[in-house]
Amino acid sequence: MPAAVKLREDFSAGELRALARRSKDVNQSRRLLSLAAVRDGKDRGEAAKIGGMDRQTLRDWAHRFNAAGPDGLFDHWTDGPKPRLSEEQQAAFARIVEAGPDRERDGVVRWRRVDLKRVIAEKFGVDFHERYVGTLLRKLGFSHISARPRHPAQNGEIVDAYKRMARPVCKQLYRGRRLISLLQRIWPRSEVPAKMEIRASRSS
Repeated sequence: MPAAVKLREDFSAGELRALARRSKDVNQSRRLLSLAAVRDGKDRGEAAKIGGMDRQTLRDWAHRFNAAGPDGLFDHWTDGPKPRLSEEQQAAFARIVEAGPDRERDGVVRWRRVDLKRVIAEKFGVDFHERYVGTLLRKLGFSHISARPRHPAQNGEIVDAYKRMARPVCKQLYRGRRLISLLQRIWPRSEVPAKMEIRASRSS
């Protein structure tokens, strides 16, 4: 038969119930009521049921109450493990990602997780797993979708001039093909004027 729960002697059942009424924490209140029932001499199962817990949980809370009093009946949540990179280091890492790699120094034209893993180890002395580097990037607001790498010898002015020249030409070809397609729906192909056929072939 399990041993009875022994409580410290400086709180009576009435005092425990009074503390439960005044408490603004629901969990602490129900634990105080269970302990008050124990003080009244109820068995552990019945006292545990009053607080909505099992017998072993009641025993654990009784130990905490004996050690710290009513304050030991609060939930003590932790914030989890401390981040290995401080906020300042994370901000510096985000700037490195945004700036992109230097081809001469880093030997790549776009960042990969394995490259960023190396950068973090060199800059901040922290060795992350490659998978966690992806998690860190998402945490900092970066997407896995990246821009197409740019060749270092690429001339931006030539690319812009080509785009300006090619756009109206492509638009004109698109309109001509749409017109031919529409006419072929209206007339049988054998009745499409010969000049249209020739013009379409030249456009394509």
